[in-house]
Amino acid sequence: MRRYIFCILLAFLFTNHFSFAQSAFSSSSSNIQLQIERLNVLGSVLYFAAHPDDENTKLISYLASERKVRTAYLSLTRGDGGQNLIGTEQGIELGLIRTQELLQARKVDGGEQYFSSAFDFGFSKTYDETFKFWQKQAVLREAVWLIRKLQPDVIITRFPPDERGGHGHHQASAILAHEAFIAAADPKMFPEQLAEVKTWQAKRLLWNTASFMRLQGDDSNRLRIDIGQYNPLLGKSYGELSAVSRSQHKSQGFGTASTNGVSLETFENVDGSIATEDLFDGIDLSWKRVPRSESIQLAIQKLLSSFDANKPQLAITQLAKIWHEIQKLEDSYWKERKSKEVENIILACAGIKIESLSPRLRVVDGQPIAFQTEVVVRNPDVHVELLRINDTEIKQALPTNEVTTFEQVLPPTAITQPYWLRKPHTLGKFDVGPENFGYPMNPDLPAAHIHLKIAEVPLVIQTPIQYRYVDPVRGELHEYVEVAPVITAAIDVNNLLVQQGERKTLHVAFQNQRNTDYEVQVDVHLSSRGWKISPQRLTLSFAGGQDILSKTLEITNVNAEQEEAILSFVVDEKKLKGIREITHNHIPRQTWFPDAEVKLNPITLVNPVKRVGYVMGAGDLVPEALRNIGTAVDILNITEISSGVLQRYDAVVFGVRALNMNTRITQKLPLIYDYIQEGGVVLMQYNVNSRLQEEHFSPKPAPFTITRTRVTEEDAKVTFTDPNDPALNYPNKITSKDFDGWVQERGLYFAENIDPRYQTPLAMGDKNEPSHAGSLLIYRMGKGKFVYTSLSFFRQLPAGVPGANRLFVNLLAKEK
Repeated sequence: MRRYIFCILLAFLFTNHFSFAQSAFSSSSSNIQLQIERLNVLGSVLYFAAHPDDENTKLISYLASERKVRTAYLSLTRGDGGQNLIGTEQGIELGLIRTQELLQARKVDGGEQYFSSAFDFGFSKTYDETFKFWQKQAVLREAVWLIRKLQPDVIITRFPPDERGGHGHHQASAILAHEAFIAAADPKMFPEQLAEVKTWQAKRLLWNTASFMRLQGDDSNRLRIDIGQYNPLLGKSYGELSAVSRSQHKSQGFGTASTNGVSLETFENVDGSIATEDLFDGIDLSWKRVPRSESIQLAIQKLLSSFDANKPQLAITQLAKIWHEIQKLEDSYWKERKSKEVENIILACAGIKIESLSPRLRVVDGQPIAFQTEVVVRNPDVHVELLRINDTEIKQALPTNEVTTFEQVLPPTAITQPYWLRKPHTLGKFDVGPENFGYPMNPDLPAAHIHLKIAEVPLVIQTPIQYRYVDPVRGELHEYVEVAPVITAAIDVNNLLVQQGERKTLHVAFQNQRNTDYEVQVDVHLSSRGWKISPQRLTLSFAGGQDILSKTLEITNVNAEQEEAILSFVVDEKKLKGIREITHNHIPRQTWFPDAEVKLNPITLVNPVKRVGYVMGAGDLVPEALRNIGTAVDILNITEISSGVLQRYDAVVFGVRALNMNTRITQKLPLIYDYIQEGGVVLMQYNVNSRLQEEHFSPKPAPFTITRTRVTEEDAKVTFTDPNDPALNYPNKITSKDFDGWVQERGLYFAENIDPRYQTPLAMGDKNEPSHAGSLLIYRMGKGKFVYTSLSFFRQLPAGVPGANRLFVNLLAKEK
């Protein structure tokens, strides 16, 4: 669903000019008072970890609103490699979701959000492997840039730099934090940055120890603080704020209960000055750290004592005096920072609401963007002068509580592709230029720059241009305006598996986003030989208001052998792009434009499995992948399962984490196992060992336990412990070549303590680790079979990995 992306006053951003896609300033009087109190605090903290959800949201809430210091979270990755509990998005698109979940979390807890260009390539067991993918020095450069830009007094890591951190990404984040802590102060490190920022030495680097994942620190070197306080201005304790913030990570199923009362956090010193009583020992958080600022602190104290919550506009005069006093300081980090804070508070006290609105959600690359800016000054007795919008001079006093509208046109801009997706990425890193280091979202989205003057204070508000509409259920909603390519292509599949001599059809819908008559020639390209495509050129004639043309291509595997190909569409030597839209209620709607292409893979496959019933778990794309190899798939509603329904199918498949997600599966298990006894095949994909709806779900009397064991190397050696097992021989002969080309991992959450009644025909393990037999369990019971597998078919089948498809068919096939 489409979503109102942020509070309307995106101008009131408590940021460092990194992006307007940060937490918006709330204009309630309690929040205004909180922001005024923050004016008298000069301190900064950077929390440093690897993924969305790694951050300590309670600590961020405490630091931002109790200690009132600037608090930022650097997540090195966007969480692209995880699993998705709310939809079918994986990889890049999961990263887009989790980026927005982090931004929603920061709106709640008051922190700021930043990222590096590291790509979450999936679970890693060592930091050495992580750095091979991430390009360590490049990510270190970005971390140093961010430290020099934010100038944190304290840097806090979530994890230790060794095996106690578990995930290799976690270990790597701690190593990078320590190296960046040192390098940011060294002018010999990344000297090119010093043209824009200066070197910076944080006071200390701490590890925020925890009771989970073996992360306890050393009692003899530990600082404890209580962060369980209640904030009356926010009406919540930091435990309550933390729960709401953490619960934004919905794609990971991290809904969290709130807590109240004493809450101790522990910290272990890593480098820098040792703190014995407080995180900020030896750090002056007052205006005394800035020379010749005595009058500013006194003026802020006077403002706090006279602030009238019912008439916040009365504070503007004093705020203007404070702003002018700050301008007398020498240019510095705190001069810029506090000037912006005062400007935001002035705008909030005036009750100004500004929106820049387009009549259309989507415009086309190369077209100007028509929009109007609505401005209303809602508090009385405030003189506001609108000087200009972008380059249009206005110089007009704004009336009180009347909406004033100004028509504008923005010159054409490039397509609104997320900046980290503009260029191809490697397995471990996005290709990001230094102009975008750290940004959570594009800093160059179509926007209006509104210049105001209040009490002789010049104010510049940057508002993204949005499309406003009313949903009959959810009310008024806003979305960022999108700039799309002129012609886009929508393809019904991402991968095609084609046998030698086989011909398959591909349906493509071309859309003219310009909505005017248009004719264009499209060349169909194949990246390798052995394939035939017909036709090789398309003429698209959009006329008479027609904006979508559907075309059918025929693709033949002439003699591809083992050679895959990429099919793409080219106009004027440029690849056409598709449009992908991601919609979930808890985050803004996301649109991006991947290349419109299809991967063609040769396969030799015998598939007797004609019809499958599929019980969805956490969203995956396995059903569509099965349809693409000729198996009909029906999505089964658990409540409708009966003996008669089950008899319709050659096999029944449970999606990943189905037993974690579906509360009604337990009551249907007897029917499932009766179906097996009578000759059916049931395949369960992996579950995790927490929040199982039925702990003892395996067929009796053949138990096993689920662990956290996994094989993360996608090319890990696979051993056939029983080469004669029917699952490796019928209807397709499985060989070691069927494990070539797997993506991201072999499998996860392997089974152990396996009853000997199960056949375990495969064993595998990462380098320097023992081999595990828990990836594939087969229990032949009655006339049928039960298969439990932790192999990552949910990644391999949608990726079009031929061998994984062949093995999956074997597991579903009724044995002879």
